[in-house]
Amino acid sequence: MQQVKPKKALGQHFLTDLDIALRIAATLDNYPDLPVVEVGPGMGVLTQFLLPAHPALNVVEIDTESVAWLNANMPQLQGRIIAEDFLKLDLAKLFNNSPLCVIGNYPYNISSQIFFHVLDYKDLVVCCSGMLQKEVAERLAAPEGTKARGILSVLLQAWYDVEYLFTVDEHVFNPPPKVKSGVVKLVRNSVTDLGCDPTLFKTVVKTTFGQRRKTLRNSIKSLLSPGAPMPDSPLMALRPEQLSVAQFIELTNLVAATRPA
Repeated sequence: MQQVKPKKALGQHFLTDLDIALRIAATLDNYPDLPVVEVGPGMGVLTQFLLPAHPALNVVEIDTESVAWLNANMPQLQGRIIAEDFLKLDLAKLFNNSPLCVIGNYPYNISSQIFFHVLDYKDLVVCCSGMLQKEVAERLAAPEGTKARGILSVLLQAWYDVEYLFTVDEHVFNPPPKVKSGVVKLVRNSVTDLGCDPTLFKTVVKTTFGQRRKTLRNSIKSLLSPGAPMPDSPLMALRPEQLSVAQFIELTNLVAATRPA
């Protein structure tokens, strides 16, 4: 069967360097006993290295041409090719609420949404690794005080230890993307309770980064109870990218204290 034609609408850039594929697969070496979900396998360049260590591998592929290629060329995946949109996939139902790992050469056009989806299953996804646009990968791992820090940085780092592993050049893809790629690894930390309202925490993070040029004194006004005084805290003079996860938790509790019980 002929090779799959990369589709721009699906953000497909097929990795051609087998050494890099092997390095990405190795990010899950510490989890031989957990179910693994690969997102967007394409023509199986990463899949071929995952299967020996994770024989019960499931792959999620929305591209019908890729699904046909995998069925024809990788019979060991029979019954474990999920022809659906990963962003709509219920991971809890798929694995009966069991812990799992997620990996992939993620489509550039939905990479951020993929990690938001992983966050929805943070109590199940033990490890999530893979390759995405370098700028986005750096954002996931960005520490406080850096310009790259954003909403996903804080929300992910609240629940995961995030590490930027290495950069991948454009020429090892078909077709070559216009930007470099980066490989990241997220490992679930020991946090089970943030110490604040998790829904309000997410709202505070999104609201402040939505006005990232403003100090917190100005960006949180809309979140305070009407007529409530501005919290008396040194945090109010900072901008969101300057805050650690712990400081965002503190800020969330300051906002909550202005609201009726």
